[in-house]
Amino acid sequence: MSRKVAVLGSTGSIGRQSLEVIAACGMEAVALAANSSAKLMEEQARRFRPAVAALADEKAAADLRVRLADTGVRVAGGLEGVLEAATLPSADTAIAALVGMAGLRPTLASIREGKRVCLANKEALVCAGPLVLEEAKDYGAKLYPVDSEHSALFQCLEANRDRGEVKRLILTCSGGPFYGKKREELAGMTVEDALRHPNWSMGAKITVDSATLMNKGLEVIEAMHLYHMPVEKISVVVHRESIIHSLVEYCDNAVLAQLGAPDMRLPIQYALTYPKRVPGPSTPLDLWNCGPLTFGMPDLEAFPCLALALGAAKTGGTAGAILSGANEAAVAQFLAGEIGFLDIAAKVERALASVPAVQEPSMQDILDADQAAREAVM
Repeated sequence: MSRKVAVLGSTGSIGRQSLEVIAACGMEAVALAANSSAKLMEEQARRFRPAVAALADEKAAADLRVRLADTGVRVAGGLEGVLEAATLPSADTAIAALVGMAGLRPTLASIREGKRVCLANKEALVCAGPLVLEEAKDYGAKLYPVDSEHSALFQCLEANRDRGEVKRLILTCSGGPFYGKKREELAGMTVEDALRHPNWSMGAKITVDSATLMNKGLEVIEAMHLYHMPVEKISVVVHRESIIHSLVEYCDNAVLAQLGAPDMRLPIQYALTYPKRVPGPSTPLDLWNCGPLTFGMPDLEAFPCLALALGAAKTGGTAGAILSGANEAAVAQFLAGEIGFLDIAAKVERALASVPAVQEPSMQDILDADQAAREAVM
């Protein structure tokens, strides 16, 4: 399949796996963008020979220019460099995998070029869902989910296009490394503890979000926007094995599920190749050896971040941006050893209580809400 792809966030977990899929499926990576990993970006650029390699950090970009001086790869720096990669005319597809709020503008830039956008950046929809969807419609861009849960929902919904027949979307949740622990047990959890995810190998921020269950809350908000469903019609079930990636329940009580090994290369590939399926590098599911499949209810008392996200979903407006900005800042503090594990939820709750939510926000309202939330957790 001759797809030309801009990989935004190429040095992160999703970006690296995206490049594996691109290589295995005969596609071309024509632009790469990341934050500051000059050494890894050099390795990727030498292998894939993109037209543009961009780093948001100007100092790292200067280092990369020296490293790639003999290659002919154009090196760009700063936000403008990332936006250049996101809008490269020769790219028909963009993988939006930059972490956090930093991914919103590049994602919108790709949308405004009418590209196929494989969406792995949760914050784009959590913070600016209506705006992102409106722009996609206006510019003729197609959005395809990369998150395993949203890819699963997308595939299950393909069985019936009449959304009026959908009774409920059911997002599965591994429960993270602390499943089964009570609130008092979580007080002493360290960064190392939080980063020991039982099933997935992910970046530090999303792994901590999985430990707090904030990741699942963000996915609920994403699902609301992607599938035009009210929060009341979206449920979360703990499924420790990460074999069922999500389910759709229909009005006749039939439930469709998408199963697969816990391997992000499968949803990445489906976003790139839809509506076709082609052989790829993902791990096949071995039903004979995957063990029993279990299900349980999330503990909202021990993991209040999920409850906070559900509340923000009901509030709407800039509540998602407040939630996301506060969480991003609090998780950074936790990873730096400045606060405890339980402080993450406490700080997010404080930001939601202190920063007013604006309904029908403009882009500036969203950016202001994000900044105010970050300041509220300092």
